[in-house]
Amino acid sequence: MSEAKPLLAITMGDPAGVGPEVCLKALNSQAVNEYCRPVVFGDASLLERVADCTKQSFAFDILPKDNCQPFDGEKIKGPSVYDFSNVDMNAIQPGEVSAGTGQASFEYVVSAIELAQEQSIHGLVTAPIHKFAWKQAGIDFPGHTELLEHQTESKEVCMLLTSEDISCSLVTTHIGLNAVSQALSSEKILKVIRLTHQALSQIYPEKAGSIRLGVLGLNPHNGESGLFGLNEEAAIIEPALKAARGLDISVVGPLAPDTAFIQANRDRLDAFVCMYHDQGLIPLKLLSFDSAVNVTLGLSITRTSVDHGTALDIAWKGLASDTSLQSAIQLASKLCSPIVLKNSS
Repeated sequence: MSEAKPLLAITMGDPAGVGPEVCLKALNSQAVNEYCRPVVFGDASLLERVADCTKQSFAFDILPKDNCQPFDGEKIKGPSVYDFSNVDMNAIQPGEVSAGTGQASFEYVVSAIELAQEQSIHGLVTAPIHKFAWKQAGIDFPGHTELLEHQTESKEVCMLLTSEDISCSLVTTHIGLNAVSQALSSEKILKVIRLTHQALSQIYPEKAGSIRLGVLGLNPHNGESGLFGLNEEAAIIEPALKAARGLDISVVGPLAPDTAFIQANRDRLDAFVCMYHDQGLIPLKLLSFDSAVNVTLGLSITRTSVDHGTALDIAWKGLASDTSLQSAIQLASKLCSPIVLKNSS
């Protein structure tokens, strides 16, 4: 029965990027509709325009966003669009981000977070936003993760990027390389280890109790006993590993970053805890660019995301793959808590 399927908000992302077309592909996907009730938070007129450009069907229920009418998820039985009507159709062109597109994409995400907190939806899946468009709109968050952390008042948050081939979690995210060392601490690394172990046990219940994590060093060759760097491996990373083992978490490391992702390690380890953004994202995108999913760990709500950007150069051309979005929707459906939605009878 459709009522038993989780209700997922899929935020449309930046209107000028590939978000609209991959959201349309998801709404039209038989597989997606088999394991959830998808509702795209976006602009219906723009989605219809993109459907025409990409030769996709646009036969969905349209739910006007009316502040006088509370969102009622129980009335959503199939693929739908929650229509914000917040895009200037005369001004927007594919591939051209602006303050207007940034503001529109921001409003989709904020609304979805609020409804998830109210338990009016089971979880949210985000299509890509454009960080500079958010900046142009005066939005003081560098990305989804930081906004989610703020809106949910979460104390422990980290990013996990996962696929069938490789999974990486990040100790630091959207900061410059020159700031990474100062941002690291044993407590922060231990937090990411704990959250990663907990998440993988939930994603792969058949492995619960046998999850093994590899934790990377920071410097070339793990610092060569302090020759490179500030001895972060011994002073910061190794104490976190010791503390994790005290919690009965199986960890290996610090792994030298240049050999951490060899096949032998990927065969024996379930995930890698990485010290900074590109340390984990480069191997992950090399191996799983079209299928990886971004999961925000440590939130009180379920949120997954595509692991790609707005791809402005191919926006609205029907060329964008929705594989990552479908994977994100499937994982969100699996992770959603079995809550009873508000307004249910």
